[in-house]
Amino acid sequence: MRHILRWLFFIIGLLFFSLGISITINVQHLGIHPWDVLNVGLFEKYGFTIGTWNIVCGIILLVISYILDKRYIKLGTFFNALLVGLFVDLFLWLDFLPQATNLWTDILILLTGIVLMGFGGGTYNAAGVGSGPRDGFMLSISDKTGFPIRRVRIITETSVLVIGLILGGPVFIFTFLFTFIQSPLFQYFYMKISTLINYLEKPYLKDQRRSA
Repeated sequence: MRHILRWLFFIIGLLFFSLGISITINVQHLGIHPWDVLNVGLFEKYGFTIGTWNIVCGIILLVISYILDKRYIKLGTFFNALLVGLFVDLFLWLDFLPQATNLWTDILILLTGIVLMGFGGGTYNAAGVGSGPRDGFMLSISDKTGFPIRRVRIITETSVLVIGLILGGPVFIFTFLFTFIQSPLFQYFYMKISTLINYLEKPYLKDQRRSA
């Protein structure tokens, strides 16, 4: 039952994370996350869908992480690499999300997407069944090089941003503010959801001790 609980939070987290990505893509003229700049740039240059490129990039990073350090690869990592892209395409295809108006309300729409991404990312990581392929990639690079994770993250996302910009991806002011806004939200929700999961698991842990 504990495993079901954690996988439930994992799926919920992926859904909200993907929803947040989809919302920000709809107001991309304000700037989106560097990884999404790359995905949109690949979509604009080569076609397919934004979600498809999310999956392709995720699988490439997953393979690299597997080669460098298998510790960061769990079952949830594979599901993350596949489901986020599928959910993003689904949300965009359903076409029910707020659209860009080129008014100040677009900023509210974008901030809503960032909050949902922070909540979703914190939730699926708190589930503990596997982080995202991008997180695993950066942790693997950090371990192999000895560089702090923060430095690896900055270098990686800057490189991704430059490639995405060259491909024609949308870059604007919020692209550079994303990490400063989303990271604290991610940390906050990660701690809160972790505490909630641990609380909900207590009855099952007690039952296990009794039956042992």
